[in-house]
Amino acid sequence: MQFGVQFFPDVRPEQKSGADYFHEALLLAEEAEQLGFTHIRIVEHYFHHYGGYSPNPMLFLAAAAQRTRRARLVTGALVPVFNHPLKLAGEIGMLDAISGGRLDVGFARAFLPHEFRRFARSPDESVARFREGIEQVALLLTGENVTHRGRFCTIENTTSLPRPTQKPRPKFYVAALNTPDSFTFAGQMGYSVMAIPLGGATMRTLVGIYRDAWKAAGHPGEGEVMLAFHMFCDTDGNTARSFACPLLDDYLHSLVEAASDWLDGRTWRDYPGYEKVIGKLRQSRAADQIASGAAWIGSPEEIIDQIRRTQDEFGGYEHASLQINFNMVPLRNALASMRLFAERVMPRFTAMS
Repeated sequence: MQFGVQFFPDVRPEQKSGADYFHEALLLAEEAEQLGFTHIRIVEHYFHHYGGYSPNPMLFLAAAAQRTRRARLVTGALVPVFNHPLKLAGEIGMLDAISGGRLDVGFARAFLPHEFRRFARSPDESVARFREGIEQVALLLTGENVTHRGRFCTIENTTSLPRPTQKPRPKFYVAALNTPDSFTFAGQMGYSVMAIPLGGATMRTLVGIYRDAWKAAGHPGEGEVMLAFHMFCDTDGNTARSFACPLLDDYLHSLVEAASDWLDGRTWRDYPGYEKVIGKLRQSRAADQIASGAAWIGSPEEIIDQIRRTQDEFGGYEHASLQINFNMVPLRNALASMRLFAERVMPRFTAMS
């Protein structure tokens, strides 16, 4: 099992500037590699303090590539519905070169209605745009003189530059949250999957769907799963919870606020059940996230127990992607938590890898 760090900015400009946020995030990324974390990951979101500081994950990862030497750099995730595949393919090739072949590319459908509205995209085109986009990016990365006439984008006799450093291309992840078909698609295509266990034990069913689809498609092995968790570690579990739980509550409030369109009764075909997911999250608190295994907050011993429980309840996963500076966790506290986790928790699991 491997552990990495994930950056999901949830700050308002009056709380922390973009310059300050990324100065701290890059310090954490550099320290994470030195502590043995194996990946650095960041999101793509827009316009709202929930995620909006990161409209282009590849910009941050290019900076992180200069601070690190070994860690994988993971887009968590690029959103084809808001980006032209010709642009994505070129930027992927560029970052793969800058990083010396350390890029892993996660793709997502997006799930916040306000982003679709501002980009003048329909959520009911989400699946079609996503699948066409990822297909065209894959063609551009693996082939030359590519021609592909899609429903949304047409490519005529194009060779994307620079060519990927990794051959035939960087690894692809599909980000999935609640839709079983997304997990099936990832497995069928032979892509890795990145998910968030917001639904607790339902994650086991979804991971099972992914692994079954992987095997049915004839791919070797069982696939690869990355799950995201909030993490805060302190020598005293009660201290950890009293410090981190209010900040996680604020993060959950930001998520629900950004996704508030789901709560006005509107539904979209490509997102079955999302109004229920967001409705449930509106009632959720940090204690619920800890109880369900979606947040690892406590002493080293408590977090070790949480990890063991989630490995069983969620059907097994290969990577844990940890949010360590969620909401307004100060740099010094995030560093102390990450160091303690690396010293006392990680060796219990990485030795088994």
